[in-house]
Amino acid sequence: MKKITFLLLLQSTIFFSQTSDEAMLKQIYKSALTESSCYHWLDDLSNKVGQRLSGSKGAEQGVRYTKQQLETLGLDNVYLQEVMVPKWVRGEKEVAYVQLGKNKISFPICALGLSVATPTKGVTAKVIEVKSLDELKALGTEKVKGNIIFFNRPMNPEFIETMNAYGNCVDQRSSGAREAGKLGAVAVIVRSMNLRLDDFPHTGMTNYKDTPQQERIPAAAISTNGAEALSKLLKDRPNAKMYFKQSCEQLDDVLSYNVIGEIKGTEHPERIMVVGGHLDSWDLGDGSQDDGAGCMQSMAVLELFKKLQYKPKNTIRVVLFMNEENGVRGGDKYAQIAKEKRENHIFAMESDSGGFSPRGFSIESDAASFTKISGWKKLFEPYLIHIFEKGHSGTDIEPIESPQITKVGLHPDSQRYFDYHHAANDTFDAVNKRELELGAATMASLIYLFDQYN
Repeated sequence: MKKITFLLLLQSTIFFSQTSDEAMLKQIYKSALTESSCYHWLDDLSNKVGQRLSGSKGAEQGVRYTKQQLETLGLDNVYLQEVMVPKWVRGEKEVAYVQLGKNKISFPICALGLSVATPTKGVTAKVIEVKSLDELKALGTEKVKGNIIFFNRPMNPEFIETMNAYGNCVDQRSSGAREAGKLGAVAVIVRSMNLRLDDFPHTGMTNYKDTPQQERIPAAAISTNGAEALSKLLKDRPNAKMYFKQSCEQLDDVLSYNVIGEIKGTEHPERIMVVGGHLDSWDLGDGSQDDGAGCMQSMAVLELFKKLQYKPKNTIRVVLFMNEENGVRGGDKYAQIAKEKRENHIFAMESDSGGFSPRGFSIESDAASFTKISGWKKLFEPYLIHIFEKGHSGTDIEPIESPQITKVGLHPDSQRYFDYHHAANDTFDAVNKRELELGAATMASLIYLFDQYN
């Protein structure tokens, strides 16, 4: 009889907990969809501040704007965390064309981040098309030296998860200039990381690593339509030469900031839960999808808790990281200071995959935490959240170390993300208000549950 009574009591406790959590999630989603400021904030950040490349005036204004908005929320603490960041400037608009007799065929290009410039008068050389780094290396110095290498491996459309398609071909952008330079190439042109055929070249960082400055060669992205056209031209005219000019420049590092706000925990203020995105962006568009959306969603998590008068057990801290795009200095600095202070981080969540409809979470944790989070699937079903999978959480939260920490990445629908990623069309008009707000509610809901049952 005692056993039966205990089981009934346990079942009633679980049922009460579930219904209580269901009610809280319903309130979170309702508040996010009816009174969240995240879309308004993003409008201001995108259209009044604009691009926020690390070290730029825009990045400085972005820091100032987000700090001001966090201060209006009545948080327990809002502050800036100093971080030195690289200052790379694009310079005048890039030019690339092939001269065929009297006809000049131009191609849409943009310098890759941290690339060096061409000589002042540009460079003219024969173009050699390759599909991979291995194909480049197989050519050897004799065939590569003195030429422009054109990396033309498209994102594989067979991958349903477009992040996998991106990961499958981004090595040509990140390592192409470094490897081609070793073989004597004078420059590289890289097909944009984009599944769609359009005329927008997509930038992104190229990594020279320890290549001496004088041996670095210029690198640019070409639009997908441009890549198709150039490839076709080279089949007809294999000895065609391209003129290529860009004037980007690497300046001295400058002071910038991570922007931080927090609500202190009522029971365990020493336990910290982080939610964030990266405040910097590339300079072609205004960075609405990458990653203005993630920053505004992260700020909205704290706004929602304040509106709902939810008092977390653990300290919840929003961090808007600086310099994810070309250095991860903000993420590294945050982790360094947290380690020096011996802060105990139990949870970190990042949103850096665009402001599209949320589908679930990518989780890095021990087996017990993964099982615990997966057990909340039922609570998320009414909101069409169904992905609970192990995987990468986020670049900026990756450096954070604590004895027991669960890291989570928001997993939005990614089918359209690479249409905008690092391109001039990454602008506010590409963000859907409702989708952005649903993402903020999904993040807040998981953070609420982890705060309750970590």
